Amino acid sequence: MKLSKVVELLEAKVVLEEYEDMEIETACGADLMSDVLAFSHSKTMLLTGLTNPQVVRTAEMTDIEVICFVRGKKPVLDTVQLAKEKGIQLFYSKKPLFESCGLLYSNGIRPEQLQEIK
Repeated sequence: MKLSKVVELLEAKVVLEEYEDMEIETACGADLMSDVLAFSHSKTMLLTGLTNPQVVRTAEMTDIEVICFVRGKKPVLDTVQLAKEKGIQLFYSKKPLFESCGLLYSNGIRPEQLQEIK
């Protein structure tokens, strides 16, 4: 699904001026960044209520290119600046995490699969 459709479904607002309308295949919703590190990451969107720069650093480590903050939370300036430097797209939605994930799932976005622990 195109990111523009995801933004429409979540009634999300763009944090940075412009964004790339990339294809989103999977999503993960988490407030524990250690959980995010346990997922695979190709074309994944992260939904979270955390707005600190650590979220962007985690996304960078896992090749996540899109973050949507939920529950109406807006990222702090340090987070926005870091995301801009790293090329990570930011959005925010008033919808709660559970509803956001449900909307995406019911419209064809699939959950990330946990990486196999060796």
